[in-house]
Amino acid sequence: MDSVFASIVQAPEDPILGVTAAYNKDPSPNKLNLGVGAYRTEEGKPLVLNVVRKAEQLLVNDQSRVKEYLPILGLAEFNKLSAKLILGDDSPAIQENRVATAQCLSGTGSLRVGAEFLAKHYHQRTIYIPQPSWGNHVKVFTMAGLSVKNYRYYDPTTRGLNFQGLLEDLGAAPAGAIVLLHACAHNPTGVDPTVEQWEQIRQSMRSKGLLPFFDSAYQGFASGSLDVDAQPVRTFVADGGECFIAQSYAKNMGLYGERVGALSIVCKAADVASRVESQLKLVIRPMYSNPPIHGASIAMTILKNSDMYNEWKIELKAMADRIISMRKQLFDALSAKGTPGNWSHIIKQIGMFTFTGLNSDQVAFMTKEYHIYMTSDGISMAGLSSKTVPHLADAIHAAVTRCC
Repeated sequence: MDSVFASIVQAPEDPILGVTAAYNKDPSPNKLNLGVGAYRTEEGKPLVLNVVRKAEQLLVNDQSRVKEYLPILGLAEFNKLSAKLILGDDSPAIQENRVATAQCLSGTGSLRVGAEFLAKHYHQRTIYIPQPSWGNHVKVFTMAGLSVKNYRYYDPTTRGLNFQGLLEDLGAAPAGAIVLLHACAHNPTGVDPTVEQWEQIRQSMRSKGLLPFFDSAYQGFASGSLDVDAQPVRTFVADGGECFIAQSYAKNMGLYGERVGALSIVCKAADVASRVESQLKLVIRPMYSNPPIHGASIAMTILKNSDMYNEWKIELKAMADRIISMRKQLFDALSAKGTPGNWSHIIKQIGMFTFTGLNSDQVAFMTKEYHIYMTSDGISMAGLSSKTVPHLADAIHAAVTRCC
């Protein structure tokens, strides 16, 4: 008897996760995975922060802790501390109780909850996302019931920001449309607007009543400073306007598998925030009912203890500095080889990811000949080390000089 699911076709492999799957199958001792979106040490190993281990030990030793369900919106103290982390301790929005925050399932879950809320309660159902953007953005917003359109962002000729195109596209968007903004360390290009450009983006968006939805996946992980990386968000909040912010602790606390995140909705008045919060519960309840307790407890423990918080900032800066160092070493290696082209974008871009400017044939060549695994357009700098930079530089040089 045939299965009732016999007509189901094989789904395509996720393009990002598929890179790791192909890497795992390769028996070469020289293979290199530059597709993974997670931090690696100089030895190529996953890292658990010392401060995270300390926080976990405190939790394990606390005999009063239980495994009861959290409220629908999660740990209240975690939510308050998360809002403060992204908006700043002295944020008027927090002081005036204008922020509704829900603990969610990392950045993806925070985006999805926000999208579902907008699809149900907001008058505009169109969201503009940068071209390109993180591969999951389109799916998250589409599945939530929003219509996704693009605005120009990356300029392949300069390997930088297409700022004029960005302003033109946002200027042509219908009044009230939602706009997704990467708070810092744009994924996958590594290209961020300058402070001055952010201000122009803010003015342009506010003049048309466009609603900003920030995806903050790398606060502190990009520049090494929590405050610097939060500045674009704080600039928008400072003008008194409304915005959505999805936060993830995957990268900056290394809590990838714990799925720790938060959605904050900044409103114009405290009574509005209270009503928004009540409706957020109705979005979350049938989706996953309530969030997990352990990861959020780790983050809360670190954020509320001044000594641990300071230790976290030191470890966070060390991770950011290592990635910045990898950029410099790769740029220097390509320069020393005299590799054709201008590679300065490698050190101008920021964060975990870099758009190399290589074409798909060159990437395929590097995989086949040098066992280097990466997405078709970019690499994760976190997958590099001082030992593997020469191998990557050799591969890029060969791809540029020998391939199309």
